[in-house]
Amino acid sequence: MMLIPAIDLRGGKTVRMVQGDPASERVYDGDPVERAKAFVAAGAQRLHVIDLDGAFGSGENRDVIARICRAVDVPVQSGGGIRTLEHAQARLDLGASYVILGTLLVEDERMSRNIIRHLGERVIAAIDARGTRVAVRGWQENVTVDRDALVRRVAQWGVQRIVFTEILRDGMGQGFDLDALHAVARVADVKITASGGARTLDDLRALKVHAPPQVDSCVVGSALYEGTIDVREAVAVLA
Repeated sequence: MMLIPAIDLRGGKTVRMVQGDPASERVYDGDPVERAKAFVAAGAQRLHVIDLDGAFGSGENRDVIARICRAVDVPVQSGGGIRTLEHAQARLDLGASYVILGTLLVEDERMSRNIIRHLGERVIAAIDARGTRVAVRGWQENVTVDRDALVRRVAQWGVQRIVFTEILRDGMGQGFDLDALHAVARVADVKITASGGARTLDDLRALKVHAPPQVDSCVVGSALYEGTIDVREAVAVLA
């Protein structure tokens, strides 16, 4: 199982939030590019880079994303604010290996399918939910779309991997929602990256032992920044 450190960008800085709430934002000092390099030096084999300004519709962090991609020799998966094929291709042109679609999957099926048709396996679907109810636009808006129905739908469109986040666990340090992961895994034959809730190495051990076989990686954010999980140790635990 692979550890994927998260780098969430807002205003050119690395930030973390609890359950996606901007009011809970914590800004971390230091250059996000140097942080990305440190993650890779410690053994990370992929990075998860999200443009929160893009997700919120308040701006963009293209320059930082490009510098991160140039600075590391591992794949970068990047999302936040991708609304068109041109946006997706631009993110790849910055150096990202994969683009992540979230809100667009709910708001524009035609465009989503067009991007998937053109970019194939380079498209990752972000399914973010509170319980079984999907949330969009940086998790600020709940919609009436059912989590499992959306998983099934994107798999039919050709998506081969989803990043699944149980929002109620995000930033809470309560461990991954294993029941939700099993429910999502039963819906469609796709690879799954788990996200939301890791605080300790024991949370990673539990994921490795109890997650369904489709779960082959996990995104970890706050625990890395707060120092409750060390990247090098986490990579060893999950190997």
